[in-house]
Amino acid sequence: MRVIFLSKPVTIILCFILWGIIQAGTVLICILIPDRCFDPDAYFYRLHKFERGGEIYEKVFKVRSWKGLLPDGGAVWRKKGYQKKNLKDLSTENLTRYLTESARGEMTHWLAMSFFWVFGFFTPFYVLFMMIAYALVLNLPCIIAQRYNRPRIRRILMKKRGKSSDTVL
Repeated sequence: MRVIFLSKPVTIILCFILWGIIQAGTVLICILIPDRCFDPDAYFYRLHKFERGGEIYEKVFKVRSWKGLLPDGGAVWRKKGYQKKNLKDLSTENLTRYLTESARGEMTHWLAMSFFWVFGFFTPFYVLFMMIAYALVLNLPCIIAQRYNRPRIRRILMKKRGKSSDTVL
């Protein structure tokens, strides 16, 4: 419900500034949360039957063709961030960390999307639909990429450990 009435130019500028704050703020929050809270085996992060081992993301969304175009937020946060884009270290320790950081990245994007409602305080109601669309366009591709990559990393990890990937997926 709109409670603050601003001019159109100020409202537009505020929308841009607020989205930047929301995106950066959710990253900072998720970086500060301990790794144990991003267990890739937790229900929220693990693969579900409908995802068919991550295959759905390739068949429906053709993720392989565009995931390389996504930015890697870990590169921005040098000391605290973890770069996932160019995985060069295939050690068990690094692959395990990748899974945790992938869960962290996914949560970051879910959280950022969830704040679209804040714009309802100072924009007309119809603008909320634009904010939802913006949030989805900006964050869903990143979530899809995380959910696509995790089972692939799990398969590599299982091969390294000498186990069948079917036991995890």
